[in-house]
Amino acid sequence: MQSVQISINTMEKVKAFVNDITKFEYDFDLISGRYVVNAKSIMGIFSLDIRKPIRLNINTEENTDAVLKVLSAYMI
Repeated sequence: MQSVQISINTMEKVKAFVNDITKFEYDFDLISGRYVVNAKSIMGIFSLDIRKPIRLNINTEENTDAVLKVLSAYMI
């Protein structure tokens, strides 16, 4: 598992983010405070406070270089 901080603070960024990560078969979780949601769920993401940075957990033991390259647009 790998964790990164991301910022998806607009509706357009959320849509683009979900479109980007659904290309991968890994499980992704977004953590904000005590809340954990499926990162591939637009409804779940909008239940979080997207004005603040959010931690993304990439749940895989495989190499995540391709994922991190795609996520670089959102990482802080």
